[in-house]
Amino acid sequence: MDDLHSFSWYAAKLKKHLPPEAFKPVPARLYGGLTYLFITITAFLLIYFNDFHPIILLFFSAILGACFAGLGFLGHEILHGTVIRKAWLRDLLGAIAFWPLNTGPTLWRKWHNLNHHVHTQHDENDPDAWPTLERISKLSWFKWIYGLPLFIRSFFAFASLTVQFSAHSMKMFFTYVKEFNRKKQRDLWLQMILPWVSWLSLIFAIGFRKWVFAYLIPLLIANFIVMAYISTNHRLNPLTPVNDPLANSLTVTVPKIVDILHFNFSYHTEHHLFPGMNPKYYPSVKQHIKAMWPERYHEMPMMKALHALWQTPRVYQKQTNLIDPKNKKTYGSLGNNLNYISRNSDSIKKSVLHKPTRKG
Repeated sequence: MDDLHSFSWYAAKLKKHLPPEAFKPVPARLYGGLTYLFITITAFLLIYFNDFHPIILLFFSAILGACFAGLGFLGHEILHGTVIRKAWLRDLLGAIAFWPLNTGPTLWRKWHNLNHHVHTQHDENDPDAWPTLERISKLSWFKWIYGLPLFIRSFFAFASLTVQFSAHSMKMFFTYVKEFNRKKQRDLWLQMILPWVSWLSLIFAIGFRKWVFAYLIPLLIANFIVMAYISTNHRLNPLTPVNDPLANSLTVTVPKIVDILHFNFSYHTEHHLFPGMNPKYYPSVKQHIKAMWPERYHEMPMMKALHALWQTPRVYQKQTNLIDPKNKKTYGSLGNNLNYISRNSDSIKKSVLHKPTRKG
């Protein structure tokens, strides 16, 4: 942790190896969004006009949940300006893409672009960072929650992934709305209320039973998919006083088809270095990072990263250690001797055995 570099330090060294077209917007990516919208509308109509068995309805729920998540990943790209640059059109398309997840474009850019990206894994300034033991121990419910065994906490933590994005989005709304002027506050309220009103109104159009399968269950599925990425993006990494993406971010590996469906969202370290880049070029960025700083770069299969999350607590001690407040056991973090019980062994799995050191 003594040799951290800002994302701009890495970006300056990497950009010379990348083609200019990597930084141009790609409107053609909207075809992916149109495909998701077409599937979503088709599924809604099929549910509306037919009285399917619950098993069939669950199948549609899974498809709709995947579409909601895919639209969210596209909305993330749109609002970073990688699809289209014209501000009003960017926000309109971003609002449509994030509509199923009920997150407005103005809030997202404030919360995600201007705070999370600028202050990634800073213990006070990153709105998505998990707390330190010092901070969380002051909360009234701390002793009750962390008096439970780790596996019980992990079970409920993973179950909560089905609502975490929606809940955190609402928390971010009330955190940031007061920082805007009156006109912008009105816009934020409209962007938050209108999606919820539209989805709740759907109950009167198709009935509560069909609405559960057409929206509620898909929303839970979409939350889980999105949060499976977000949880693994940073929650195994240390808190960092310097916004160093190679120290505070993790790239997960998934099958190629999943990367296509999710617009290369798995390349998260690369995204934090170049948030305005066409994600098509993230594999190239990855190759250059691994050539220049192989010992600093963190990547892990998605399932392995989720397993590591299950086996470790989400409380930080002294920035670099994850600690279980119940028994004071420490687990390190990525780049700082992260250890957890391997799924294939009863021994302690050491995932990273050294601190990052400068190279190149």
